[in-house]
Amino acid sequence: CLNRALQAGSRVILNQVGLFADGVAVKQVGAEPFRLAKKYVDEVITVNTDEICAAIKDIFDDTRSIAEPAGALAIAGLKKYVERGQITGQTLVAIDSGANINFDRLRYVAERAQVGEHREILLAVSIPEEPGSFLAFCKLLGGRSITEFNYRYFDAAMAQVFVGISSSGLETDRASVIAHLQAHGFLVTDMTTNDLAKEHIRYMVGGHAPCELHEIIYGVEFPERPGALLKFLLELGGRWNISLFHYRNHGAAFGKVLMGLQMPQTEQKSFEQCLEELGFIYQEATENPAYRLFSGGMS
Repeated sequence: CLNRALQAGSRVILNQVGLFADGVAVKQVGAEPFRLAKKYVDEVITVNTDEICAAIKDIFDDTRSIAEPAGALAIAGLKKYVERGQITGQTLVAIDSGANINFDRLRYVAERAQVGEHREILLAVSIPEEPGSFLAFCKLLGGRSITEFNYRYFDAAMAQVFVGISSSGLETDRASVIAHLQAHGFLVTDMTTNDLAKEHIRYMVGGHAPCELHEIIYGVEFPERPGALLKFLLELGGRWNISLFHYRNHGAAFGKVLMGLQMPQTEQKSFEQCLEELGFIYQEATENPAYRLFSGGMS
């Protein structure tokens, strides 16, 4: 295919990648092969794992077939080439190859595709450990949706949260969001391109709470629509301190939140009434063995 393209006088671009999306390490293309390759191609483009996952999603959206990472590599490079050069009005061709991907890898691809399309920003944010802080943070995001929020009480003064935020699809949007949060006094660390954070840390945010926390645990289900999470927090109105919070948008009709609250048992009825007025489905989970073993209070 390369020879035919060269003979036809086409512009040829070569992709370079060091790690495929299925987690199989591939030897990085070295300097000597690159030097030789550049004799026959016009440009070299480097793509990362997230961009390959986004390309796999694009191929599926267009053809209803799922390409493996090697097959999606050309699409990923072509997308980056178009974005970087703001190219319009041209016909571009990518050579796709490879068999269907292993089904077990699809969840990994789906989680990484949003970042690869610049539609999800992942941040670590420090917020004051006090009622209403999460609400104030959400208000700053305006009309953006929160795609994920992981938090566990640890320090009495400052909370560390892992948060996913929907993005417009533009690479520049990430810097704008971070600058906006920093301007309002939040300490922000960008985790969007941090592989360790995306593959491990986001699922490890947690730990046991001290016994004196006296928290009550609820599983809450609510309609997944823009603003639903913010509406939920507004209804709570900062009356109770949230000591545990986990939410992840999965594209389903209903969102699920696991949350812990510091409240006297005498106030449980008021909290549950709040949920009922919102029409949310809920269940207390304080005695759930999974919570007790991995997140509950320890002496």
